[in-house]
Amino acid sequence: MRGRELAGGGRAVPVPPERLAGWFERFGTRHGGIARTELAARRVAVTATDGATAVVEVPFEQLPGPHGEHPGLAVGPLVEHVRVPRRIGLVLVRLGAHSVGIARAGTVEVSSTDRHLVHGRNKAGGQSQQRFARRREGQARRSLESAAADVARVLLPERDRLDAVVLGGDRRALEALRAEPKLRDLLAGAEPRVLDVPEPRRSILDDAAERAIAVEVRIHEA
Repeated sequence: MRGRELAGGGRAVPVPPERLAGWFERFGTRHGGIARTELAARRVAVTATDGATAVVEVPFEQLPGPHGEHPGLAVGPLVEHVRVPRRIGLVLVRLGAHSVGIARAGTVEVSSTDRHLVHGRNKAGGQSQQRFARRREGQARRSLESAAADVARVLLPERDRLDAVVLGGDRRALEALRAEPKLRDLLAGAEPRVLDVPEPRRSILDDAAERAIAVEVRIHEA
């Protein structure tokens, strides 16, 4: 799992739940100690002695209280929260391919993956371009219909036994799925973070299952 640069400065790093406590301890060591920890329902912010910060937007359900500011490092409630084993629905979609599954504690239990031919855009003009565009639209529609059918088949029967739904892939394709009446309620409750993934395959789904439970820590140096 790789980190990423943040717009406006700083970086975000994914940390597996079982390594989160040690990660914060090492963060404190690198920055001369921890000055304070702020715990809120949806956000945990750790400020080092030198002014560097490490912030986590709390994933899944809200962080249980009590909330407030604590001196030093006090991320125990966050660590306990993210280490709870969860059963997560995964929906990865890009135009022409999708992979849908259910994972528990980062391991895929059931899945469905498929690919559909969708031609690239044609730069030619005239009637040829119009025919090509109609053909491409039809291919794209069938690809998304197939993805919606697999999401419904794999996830809807298990909806009441899922702790969360995590999405990944192309945002336009995901928005098309969100517009499907039968999927609207399921996907409306998905986690706000959308995973950036290449063309969905089973191996990509396995990787997404681990990334879905990883904690993204946003770091800003002083």
